[in-house]
Amino acid sequence: MLDWLSKDPRGFLLFMLYRAPAVLIAITLHEYAHGYVAAKCGDPTARIMGRLSLNPVKHMDSLGTICLFLFGFGWAKPVPINPNNFRNPKRDDILVSVAGVTINFIVFLISTLLAVFIGRHLYEIPFDSANIYRFFLDARSDGFTIQLFPEYVDVLMPLLKTPWLIHLQRVVLHSILINIGLCLFNLLPLPPLDGFHLVNQLIFKGKIYMGGKPFRVMQAALMALMLFTDVVSDFVGKAIYFVQGNVLDIMLRLVGI
Repeated sequence: MLDWLSKDPRGFLLFMLYRAPAVLIAITLHEYAHGYVAAKCGDPTARIMGRLSLNPVKHMDSLGTICLFLFGFGWAKPVPINPNNFRNPKRDDILVSVAGVTINFIVFLISTLLAVFIGRHLYEIPFDSANIYRFFLDARSDGFTIQLFPEYVDVLMPLLKTPWLIHLQRVVLHSILINIGLCLFNLLPLPPLDGFHLVNQLIFKGKIYMGGKPFRVMQAALMALMLFTDVVSDFVGKAIYFVQGNVLDIMLRLVGI
């Protein structure tokens, strides 16, 4: 990414400009969902501390947001939760943990359906077969990649029936990747991610307490894995492609394509 920024700053900044709405919406809804479900389960902490908000600034973690922009997955500033306020501690901790990833998955599904609809009206090419949809909407295909990058607009222009829609489609494709990326990344069973809380409750009955120094060490280790190795990015990247491609196929069947 840094190499791209140095060689083509305009292309890099345009790419990030289209990605920005997806990132801001994804992290805002993710954290709002945690706080909203916690409040419904009896814990008003997020509301009292001003975090039950749709203002993205309140939920942005500087490093996590940068990772979302650069890698397509990352994290937001965790909403404060006090499990002592839960009516049913085990059940409610699970519900709060899955709230964020659930809303991201829902937005991913909506974005996928929207991309299918836009595709029908965007191109001169008749979208009359599943293979055409896969070429433009499967994240593993060249057609999907070309649509993401503004510098390829000259390649796409002869194919466009409604040129202004390419800008909307570009934002929607980013939304697909960012939301499924945030969902799958947060399901990793590592603190401070949501997957850790799920594993702790479902397998270890909530007996693992991760706070203070051990928590900070694990958080630093996760950041190091993301920033200095390809372990996390390779695993999450493969998961994103697998889930996105299969969900697209299912949706195409559901709409009769």
